[in-house]
Formats: sequence, C-alpha cells, structure tokens
Amino acid sequence: MCGFAAFIDYSQKTDLNTLQAMTRTLHHRGPDGEGFELIQKGNFSLGLGHKRLSILDLSEAGKQPMQHQHLRVIFNGEIYNFEEINKELTVLGHSFRSHSDTETLLHAYEEWGAKCLEKFIGMFSFVVFDEKQNKIFAARDRAGVKPFFIYEKDGLMLLASELKAFHQHPLFEKEIDTNALAAFMQYGNIPSPHSIFKKVRKLGAGEYLYLDLATKKIEQKKYWDIYNYYNQPKKNISFKQAKEETKALLTSSFQYRMRADVPVGIFLSGGYDSAAVTSILQANNSQQLKTFTIGVPDIGLNEAPYAKEVANHLGTDHYEFQCTANEALELIHKLPYHYDEPFADSSALPTMLVSKMASEHVTVALSADGGDEIFAGYNRYDYLLKMLPKLEKLPRFAGKTMANIMDLIPSNAIPVLKHKYNFHNRYEKMKGILKNPDAESIMLSLSQQFTDDQVQQLLKERVTTLDTLYTSKALKKEHFSPLAYMQAIDFNTYMLDDILTKVDRATMFASIEGREPLLDHRIAEYAAQLPDDFKYHKGVKKHILREIVHDHIPREMMERPKQGFAIPIAEWMWKELKEHVNHFISEEKITQQGFFNWSAIEKLKRNFYAGKKELDFKMWYLLMFQMWYDEWMEAK
Repeated sequence: MCGFAAFIDYSQKTDLNTLQAMTRTLHHRGPDGEGFELIQKGNFSLGLGHKRLSILDLSEAGKQPMQHQHLRVIFNGEIYNFEEINKELTVLGHSFRSHSDTETLLHAYEEWGAKCLEKFIGMFSFVVFDEKQNKIFAARDRAGVKPFFIYEKDGLMLLASELKAFHQHPLFEKEIDTNALAAFMQYGNIPSPHSIFKKVRKLGAGEYLYLDLATKKIEQKKYWDIYNYYNQPKKNISFKQAKEETKALLTSSFQYRMRADVPVGIFLSGGYDSAAVTSILQANNSQQLKTFTIGVPDIGLNEAPYAKEVANHLGTDHYEFQCTANEALELIHKLPYHYDEPFADSSALPTMLVSKMASEHVTVALSADGGDEIFAGYNRYDYLLKMLPKLEKLPRFAGKTMANIMDLIPSNAIPVLKHKYNFHNRYEKMKGILKNPDAESIMLSLSQQFTDDQVQQLLKERVTTLDTLYTSKALKKEHFSPLAYMQAIDFNTYMLDDILTKVDRATMFASIEGREPLLDHRIAEYAAQLPDDFKYHKGVKKHILREIVHDHIPREMMERPKQGFAIPIAEWMWKELKEHVNHFISEEKITQQGFFNWSAIEKLKRNFYAGKKELDFKMWYLLMFQMWYDEWMEAK
C-alpha cells in the first residue's frame, strides 16, 4: 500500500518542488520511503512521485518510481498472484531482479498491454509511462478498492491517490461543484465518478485510460463490470455444489491476501463476514492468526464479547481494545483532512481507532467488507423483499397520507421502537418509501437522506441531479429481480464510495494496508450468478455464507441481530458536540459561504433540537460538510 502523485504539464512550468510537495502530503500512505522523477519532453513535462509502505520485497529493489526498459510506473496496491504471473512471464522470456509485484506489473504490461489487467488478482491504482509509445496508461482495480483522482484544466493533468495532493499545485482551482454538494447531502459521500470540485473526477472502478501525450487524446474504457455477471443466466447447480465451489473461491482469495513480508492481522467483529475470513484462514494455516476488535461500551458499541467468543473458539491470537466516547469524539476534527472530500459515514471513527491500535502489531489488516453486497446481507434487502408486495397493493393516496402523519410524529415519541438499532433513520426513510413504492424509488429512498426536492430547498443555486450508478438500467429485464437490482446498485455505489473509501482512508490514517479478501473479483462474479434463493433464503440473509461459517463455528454462537457501528450522533450533537454544531452551522457561516438557504437550515436545526431524532443524519451530513469547508476552503 502506498500513495502516488503525478502531473502532465504541457506548459512545462511545474517543477520538482511542486511534485515533492504534492507527494509528501501522502506521507501517511507510505512512511517507509519516497521517490520522484521529473521527465522533460518536447511538448510536455511529466512528474512521477511515490510514497512507499513496504509490504513485499522490503529492499531498495522495490522502490518507486520503478523503471523497466522504456516503461516507468508508480503503483498503489497489491497484485496478489504476482508469483504465478512471474512464472508465466518467465516462460515467455522475462527475467526479474526483485521479488516485487511492481516489477511484475511492468513486465505484464510490456507483454500484454491493457490485457494484463485480466491477469491480475488484486487491488490497485497505477500510472505507467510508456516512453516508446509516448503514452500514459492508468488503471484502477475492478471493485475500486484503491482510489484514483484526476484533475484536468488548460493543458495540466494531475493524478493522485488522494485529493489533498492537488492542493499543493499552484494552478489547482478548488471550485466547488454545487451539483456534487447536493449529491453529498443526499448520500453522505460524492458518488463516483464525480468530485466535490469542478474539473476533478475519479477514475471509475474497473476502468483504465490511455493518454496520447502527442495528441492529448484520452481513451477511457471500462474493462470489468459486475453487471456482466448479473446479466448471465443463474447457475443450474445444487446448493451443496454451490457451497463447495464458493468455499473453494473464498479459501483461494483469503490465502492470496496473506502474502506479505510483514505481519498480517484480521479485523474481527464477530459477524459472519469477518468470521468467514478468520475461520477459513485459521483452518488452513498452522500459524496462529492475529485478530483485532474494538469496543466503545459507553456509547453502546460493543461487539467485543462476540468477537472474543469467536476468537477463542478458533484459537486466534486476539487483541481487544476498549475505547471511550471521548477518544472517538477527539477524532472527529481529523475526519475532514483524512477524507479529502465531504464524507459523512460516522463509522469512520471506530474504523480509524481499530486501525490505529492494530498498527502497533501489524502492517497489513484484512477487513471483511463486501460480504453484504455480494451475499445479500443488508437489512434493507429484507425490507424491500418483504414490503414490496404489500406496498404495491397499498393505494397511492393511503401511502402518502401515512407519510404525512409520520411527519407530524417525531420518531423519538414512538414507544419501544425508539430504542431499536437505527430506527430513527429508518423511520425517516419510510416516509419516502410510502410515497413512491416501486423498486427503484425504494432503493433511492433507502440510499438518500434528502429527496431531490428537499435538497433543492436547502440550496440557493438551482442544481441538476448528477448522473450516478444509483439509477443504473444496466440490469437486463430478463435477469431482473429486486434482490439482484439492489445488490448490483450497492456494489457500484455505497460499497465503492462509502465503505471502501472509509476503510482506505482509515487504514492509511494509521499507515497500515487494508486488504479486502471478500472482494476478489472471482467471488463477485461467481456469487452474481448464483440463484437468489442461495443468498436470501426464507428471510435469512447471506444464507450460503452463513452455512460455510457454520462448518467452522457453531450456529448458536453466530446467530444474533446485525449490530454494525451505530454511533450515537444524535446524542452527541444534542450534548457533547452542541457547541461544535452551533459554531459550524451558524447563520454567519452559512450566509458567508453562500451555498445554503439559512431559513431552511435554521428550520432543520430547530426541529432537530426540538427532539426530532430522525433528523440526526441530515444534521450530521451538514456538519461534516461545514467542517470539510473549514479545513479545505477557508484561508488558514
């Protein structure tokens, strides 16, 4: 895991000092070393900068930028099957001077060009300069585990692992895209390929681009798409065969992600996803695995007892960290810097905490993300699958009437249910579902905190809804099912722009490499073609994954309600953070910035403090934007 920054400047004004400044903002991504190269050509200058976190081949032979003949590369990530690829390349006449997957990448590109991506099992974003062809080749892994930002204006292109690197270039213009701000207020992140800034975009998951440095022509292509597998006929196999084949793929993927020349550990929550990773790996490795769990008992976040029970059963070397609410609260002011763009997933806080604590023992941590999207684990899948038939029978006027009544009753006034996990947020989203009860509208309601109309009321400027993958029509009619529709949407949106962003920045905050063993493309491709009933069976989510885990861990130890990182943001903003909220969400700041209508913001704030707990996410999103603006837009 590393960080890179690069520029292509047709004015040839960008110097080495600027390249170094850009790259060194990424020190947390690679504290073990750095490298820079400035290349002057006839009509452009090219800068390649790299910060290294040493994982494979810790010697200087793995240093970047790395050169092989006419090719140079800067690379963030891992190619887990590099040894197998090296054997194939050796037969074809290639020879290697290091034990680094970076060198594998260069030789693979030399041999196969863009088709090398089909060979790679891994997570990656990289930039290759082909001096012979006078071209740039850049690519991002299939799921989008590794980030990739691009800025273009007036003959200047900037490339980086994190957006903060661009701020070090004197010609970078940080002009906020109000349409992207509107999307953030809806989703709590900036949906790909968009960015909070105009002229900035993200290279999409499973995409590559070529830049012809002579003609300045860019060719961008998607080389992998999960929809290609959801649009295949479902496999006609027994559940027993599917379970065996799924387990074999899981085992292969998990073992690949143990490859490292530094200590490796696993984030263990006690849930099915992390239990699957831990149990399968421990069953196939004689060495005792290191597992890490965090609990914050005084805010009701404590899966540590469950994780400890699972760890004891499997015999791992288990580390349990207990934190206080104050330790989590103290991290809030660091969120805007490390997340670059406005980002509102509050579970970033415990993820940062567990990463920091794990970094005292390991350099690589396996994080079991993607299981909910691939094997159908989210509670919202339950809601849609169980409620859709009922809602379709409900007269439209009755649904709207019920939603209007709910507007008059605060969620905090509902007995018993007000104490349930995530009830207040679900209560707010239910209003939108009742108004528009079809699969696409329900998915949007479950994904958004504000409707298009509501977000427009907040903003002064007329906004245009961004084109995002939340409204994708790529799932073909003959292969459509509500479950497949939701899983594919989540894989391309929530997982990419929330979950993977959260884990990448949180682990890099602690300078450790986060690996995603469930996001091996072979698993995603296979699971997409399984019958829905193998994943969601008689109301049981992640059915096939559960049955695999039960081969290693007793059912009675595992079966309990999904908990998640439920941060008490409402209570915090009512109490400990109230002064913080009043400082950032004030009439003076809102008016000075010029984005929001103070009257709408003041009403939202007043209703929240009057006890409407269901407005907590809306307030938190607003607070996160205000803090981000203060970090990156205010003169320091």
